[in-house]
Amino acid sequence: MHNGNYVLILHTHLPFVLHHGTAPHGVDWLNEAVAECYIPLLNVFNDSLNEGITPNVTLDISPILCEQMEHPDFKNIFVNYCDDKIQAARIDREDFKRWGYDPHHIWLTEYWENWFADRKRDFLEKYDSSIIQSLKKLQDRDAIEIMTCGVTHGYMPLLGFDKTVDLQVHAAVENYRKHFGRDPKGIWLPECAYRPAYEWHSAIPVQPFNSPHSRKGVEEVLAKYNLKYFVTDQDLLERSQPIGAFDNEKKFFNTVLSPYFKHTPWNFDKSPLRLFLTASGDDVSKGTATIFTRHSDLSMLVWSGEAGYPGEPDYLDFHKKHLKSYLRYWRVTDNKADMMYKTLYHPDWIYKKIDLQVNHFIHQIENSVNYYHNITGKFATLTTPFDTELFGHWWFEGPEFIRALIRGFNNSPWVKMSKANDQLEIINPQEVIKIPEGSWGENNNHDVWINEQNKWTWEFIYNDELKFHNLLKEINLDALSEISKRLLTQALRELMLLHSSDWQFLIHTLSAKDYAEQRFFYHHSDFNKLCEIAQNIITNKVEISSEELLYLEEVESRDSVFAELDLKWWSE
Repeated sequence: MHNGNYVLILHTHLPFVLHHGTAPHGVDWLNEAVAECYIPLLNVFNDSLNEGITPNVTLDISPILCEQMEHPDFKNIFVNYCDDKIQAARIDREDFKRWGYDPHHIWLTEYWENWFADRKRDFLEKYDSSIIQSLKKLQDRDAIEIMTCGVTHGYMPLLGFDKTVDLQVHAAVENYRKHFGRDPKGIWLPECAYRPAYEWHSAIPVQPFNSPHSRKGVEEVLAKYNLKYFVTDQDLLERSQPIGAFDNEKKFFNTVLSPYFKHTPWNFDKSPLRLFLTASGDDVSKGTATIFTRHSDLSMLVWSGEAGYPGEPDYLDFHKKHLKSYLRYWRVTDNKADMMYKTLYHPDWIYKKIDLQVNHFIHQIENSVNYYHNITGKFATLTTPFDTELFGHWWFEGPEFIRALIRGFNNSPWVKMSKANDQLEIINPQEVIKIPEGSWGENNNHDVWINEQNKWTWEFIYNDELKFHNLLKEINLDALSEISKRLLTQALRELMLLHSSDWQFLIHTLSAKDYAEQRFFYHHSDFNKLCEIAQNIITNKVEISSEELLYLEEVESRDSVFAELDLKWWSE
């Protein structure tokens, strides 16, 4: 009766904001995510284990986010953030009493005071001030699976050199080993952006990138580091083409040479309820990777704030905040209503709504899995990937939805929850397809990350990549002085931070355009200055000046990530 498994994947990422502003843009993004998403989800996972239920949730954590949450400065930053929110709730309470507000409005200030006190207590006492180590403990108990992600969330299809894509993956694997004590099995490609191997050229006129030249498929780089799977969008699967299949002895047959692979392009089963291997062409010896495909229709039930579950009128409204404290006291009421018509939030009203929505969602998944199994005879894989920040930040009740979801699937006779790698081992896909270039963004292409508003960023990125390439090819890394290594290693960190796809996204959406542009220019400027100092020291055999050393120490302190970074990773 068990006809398939449900794979819930949460993409956990924030750009590097530590030491780069507080509010409205900066480290408070991280504070909000820890308080509203990561700690509540840790509570859900641990509570489920205490109930005798294995959560079986898969999540990736970008290495740049790991570095921020494990940074020694973060503990005090987060505790102070919680204390500030607690004090803000107390001030609101006194104001509301003085102003004659509704008693329930006054009670909500106590709700928020207690809520932030609980998150502070969870962080310090339950999780010993380490979100990452707490997640590691859950993975070590086989309760969850943790994937990796591009090291700074670089948009891989548009990066200039193959070695830059390689660096995003290599550094991610090394960072994962540092934090989780093992090798990752899967990776979240930033923005689910994939590019096969072909004669690529940049859209920006920067030589040599705008001249057609052979590029590796992303799956080739993943195979090099033994990463077995990634997540893709349903649109890319629907535009895929069959290549061939492996037999039980792992011998590969293509569609022309063997009847073993029976599907043809016009009757090929492109269901998102299947797992496939993907490759750029017939030469699968270069590497393959399994794709978990997002089920678009069912994902929208959870993702959409208008047509999906988060738009429930009784849920906490994300947008309306008290001007003085920035605390939220109102419910959605009507997602089309003006802010002035929002009514007060009642936390005790949400649980019946969650039960109804989870029941509906589970039935939709069961029906999809059962129908697919009945018509094909295949054991189904249904995957819904989401940004982790949806659950708790954008949708305050989201962690409780996941709690109820875990309980519900534990009792389903038709579908169970499965971690991604566990499901991969069950299915052991044999068929190989070629998916097109694309992402999970608008139009399933690169439009969000290279358009009229942000394409200028790629000119800077390509020129900086080329500068670093030219600089290092003339240098014997083994003969470098310690100070030159420090300068070039920090320059590489700045280049990696420059690669973050978040800057193009924030410019495109206008949600934090000024901040993103400022951050982009800061990293670009620091990269170039560090390179120039290093080149002068190496070429002219001079000592670093006191001013230059002070500058280096300042940048190292501000952007102190990836202590394990090795310059040779760029050269490989």
